[in-house]
Amino acid sequence: MQTGAFAGRVPFHLNASPEAMDEQSVVEFSAKPVKEIELTMRRMDRRQWWLWSYAIMVTLLLLTAVASFAFPALLSEVGSDYSFFLNQAVRGLVGLVLIFNVYVIYQQLQITRIRRQLTDQVFAVNNVELLAQEVYKMALFDPLTGLFNRRYVEQRLEDEIARSQRHGQALSVILFDLDEFKQVNDTYGHGVGDALLKAFAERLSKATRGSDAAARYGGDEFLVVLPECKPENVLAVLKRLNGIRVEIEGHYLPIALSAGWADLLSGESAKDLLARADAELYVNKRAKSPARPQPVAS
Repeated sequence: MQTGAFAGRVPFHLNASPEAMDEQSVVEFSAKPVKEIELTMRRMDRRQWWLWSYAIMVTLLLLTAVASFAFPALLSEVGSDYSFFLNQAVRGLVGLVLIFNVYVIYQQLQITRIRRQLTDQVFAVNNVELLAQEVYKMALFDPLTGLFNRRYVEQRLEDEIARSQRHGQALSVILFDLDEFKQVNDTYGHGVGDALLKAFAERLSKATRGSDAAARYGGDEFLVVLPECKPENVLAVLKRLNGIRVEIEGHYLPIALSAGWADLLSGESAKDLLARADAELYVNKRAKSPARPQPVAS
């Protein structure tokens, strides 16, 4: 699954269409405002550097000019009129130096103020980005397993059915139910039950393609939507889910599961497709031995 940076003016776009999907990524953020602010701050740093350089250069030039006027008068006798105008010129140059330095200080204060404001804006945008990513995760993903949640996968299934019927492509769904999950919770605790769900979700993610949508459909139920999937590919997914175990204090607890799948029929709705997969799931579940032993860590 992928996430990105947050966009300007804080837009939050959710698009569940399969054409816009890239594996499990459906939300795209943009970091343009942050980059623009950082670029502006770099420009201000360069401007500040040149401003100080100009200040030093102008100050040195003005001091040189003052010295060029003052030293000849000190080394030779001059009239009172010349001394008066020389003093006026020196004072004028000194005044220019002071005015320029005051201007430089004012500009520095302005630059510091703007930089502080930009820094606050960067922090604000970053905070909004983090908040948007959390909202994105809460809206689409199951917090325990990291798979899609029921709300999203049901919408995705509707979109995939519409696309399949529009283009005449195959579509399959698989429903999974973890056997004896309540007994595992009662025997080993909910922490072990959560670890079991996470382990199955991780294997399920690896067993499916990037174009598929794997979701936690209920407490211990999972749903996978398989666009353009042939029947033999469904069996390949099921085969990859064999032999899952969870380690418990040095021992291994096997994960037993039941599955039911169905291929989309022409004109069929999502509700009917899921109902057929659910019926197949419980047929397979009942077909197992009723005396099946409770999972035991070995």
